[in-house]
Amino acid sequence: MTRVSVFSSPLLLGFDHIERVLDRVNKTAAEGYPPYNIEQTGEHGLRITLAVAGFSDDDLAVSVEDNQLVVRGRQQEDCNATRIYLHRGIAARQFTRSFVLAEGIEVRGAEVVNGLLHIDLERPVPQPKVTQIEIKNSAKRKASPKTIDLDPRK
Repeated sequence: MTRVSVFSSPLLLGFDHIERVLDRVNKTAAEGYPPYNIEQTGEHGLRITLAVAGFSDDDLAVSVEDNQLVVRGRQQEDCNATRIYLHRGIAARQFTRSFVLAEGIEVRGAEVVNGLLHIDLERPVPQPKVTQIEIKNSAKRKASPKTIDLDPRK
């Protein structure tokens, strides 16, 4: 079965990037692990907190790929191989969680505290930029240049 896109209309050319972003958002919305919070930490600051109990710093990777924040987790298998579980309710599976970042958002840092991965983001305030544009007078350009007669006989 072929999928028909909203952006497949010939009147909507050049919107394929938006379609890819929407596909990524739908894909990540369907995933439920690990749970996360997004909070505002200041006028220009955000914090994403993921519940990563059982994962150490070495088991986690945070990267930015094409305006997308990607968090990956994979626990080492050697420590769990010797254990025999009667009940296993703590998820230990690998995961990939993605967040689409708005233009200009910068990742300031990440840390693990008490089983929570905190990723701090900031939107820098754009500095106002004023540029003076020279206005050229077209009347001065069209005037014929003055000629000086250097003939001494006149």
